[in-house]
Amino acid sequence: MIPALLPTYSRAPLTFERGEGAWLTTTDGRRFLDLGAGIAVNALGHAHPALVEALTVQAHKVWHLSNLYDIPEQQALAEALVEKTFADTCFFTNSGTEACELAVKMARKYWHDKGAPERVEIITFSGAFHGRSSAGIAAAGSEKMTKGFGPLLPGFVHLPFGDHDALESAITDKTAAILIEPIQGEGGIKPVPDHCLKGLRDLCDTHGILLILDEVQCGVGRTGRLFAHEWAGITPDIMMIAKGIGGGFPLGGVLATEEAASGMTAGTHGSTYGGNPLGCAVGKAVLDIVSDPDFLSDVNRKAGLLRQKLEGLVAAHPEVFTGVRGSGLMLGLVCKAPNTSLVSAGYDADLLTVPAADNTVRILPPLTLTDKDIAEAVIRLDQAASAVMTPA
Repeated sequence: MIPALLPTYSRAPLTFERGEGAWLTTTDGRRFLDLGAGIAVNALGHAHPALVEALTVQAHKVWHLSNLYDIPEQQALAEALVEKTFADTCFFTNSGTEACELAVKMARKYWHDKGAPERVEIITFSGAFHGRSSAGIAAAGSEKMTKGFGPLLPGFVHLPFGDHDALESAITDKTAAILIEPIQGEGGIKPVPDHCLKGLRDLCDTHGILLILDEVQCGVGRTGRLFAHEWAGITPDIMMIAKGIGGGFPLGGVLATEEAASGMTAGTHGSTYGGNPLGCAVGKAVLDIVSDPDFLSDVNRKAGLLRQKLEGLVAAHPEVFTGVRGSGLMLGLVCKAPNTSLVSAGYDADLLTVPAADNTVRILPPLTLTDKDIAEAVIRLDQAASAVMTPA
């Protein structure tokens, strides 16, 4: 008999009832150190006072207003994002998946309105993850994502990750945009080198096509800059955000230049819940904290400390690990042993991590974790690695 909850997840037998900072407590009193942060969602950890206050204050005012009306909280967050990024405008969604849908529509509508409706193809890369909607799985293209869900949305050109020659030859008079994650998350914490991001920007400029960045997982301070592409000194035309911007409240968005968004006029897109007052009030509180230069500087300091300790962990357990990769507090332990074994051993050590492709374990802690948390994290990761080496 099918359970009440559709069985699309393979869930760990853990039930959490409360959290604080980088820690979660189960219903039976176990205290877990959270190095997953809800898959890079809880950017400020659990029960952050500023987010609790923002949500509580707004909850006493108004929860939902249709986008038929002005929403002050939405306007305030939009203006703050525009001020702090490359963007001239933004549209709010409930998730990264919905942001992908709009980014695809925006790129194709741009070319339609420019008199080139044949320019519908969007170039994407192996290992990508852009959500689980029809457009998202078609963009990723992997069998794991697409099997059984055909016919797929056409118009995506899939290329090997890092194959520059293939990219050059794939651009045609049908190409609308290139879509890429500055750091692949689900794909195994694979950063795109800064010089390659610069090369992508130059390539798009040379051919007059749009650059779409998916910063759903790597954005909102996770790499030590507000958005990961800033390290390369470039700007996209369209960018997808979600996860960390809501700090745990469902919130996403698409940021764009005025030119890229020029086709999106009244009636071309909409959302019932996107940009609701609760989400935007929380999002503004998150952005105010994460965008502070001192906060980002501390993220970089802690990221350096954590990476140093993880490199030591890898050296101590060569039978389990082959290396560390990533940026900021978006790190991956590349495993020799099965990554799922390490994640499971982490549960026994009261530690939460997140598996990814390429036999990688993701380390995505709250940006607010302390030096003491980092020291404890490595102790527990060492316990988990030792358990993998000497299974019971």
